[in-house]
Amino acid sequence: MIIIVMGVSGSGKTTIGSLLAEDLRWRFYDADDMHSEPNKEKMSAGNPLTDGDRAEWLKTLRNLLLQSVFSNQSVVMACSALKETYRQVLRVNAAVYFVYLKGTFPEIEARMQLRQDHYMSANVLESQFETLEEPAGALTMDINQPPAEMVAAIRAGLKI
Repeated sequence: MIIIVMGVSGSGKTTIGSLLAEDLRWRFYDADDMHSEPNKEKMSAGNPLTDGDRAEWLKTLRNLLLQSVFSNQSVVMACSALKETYRQVLRVNAAVYFVYLKGTFPEIEARMQLRQDHYMSANVLESQFETLEEPAGALTMDINQPPAEMVAAIRAGLKI
């Protein structure tokens, strides 16, 4: 089984994804760690990524998920997965489930302004909301719940 915790930057993907993986005793991957240095530099400078910028990154993520499938290993991945076309790349089999962390622009902007030592500039948030195609069929979670409650709700919602 593969669970992709998705949403715009600052929605809590890494926090919730890592807690969920720990709770399930599954491997956790943060897709942000797999961006190229040029992509990280671009985002740090406040410039949004294009589909072209994301193409190799998505290919890398897909290959990682395929390796997990071939090794029969369940994983949780934190990944923005903003567009349906990106999610299609990541949907490597029928056992891929998306959990969408949903929040408003003001809520997430406030969170991002508090973050330290993260390459994603708060200035990029507006472009992320513009790019976001809310997923149909994903388990949707309100970001204002405490993390432990979100993890329990995800486990209940996905029956794991």
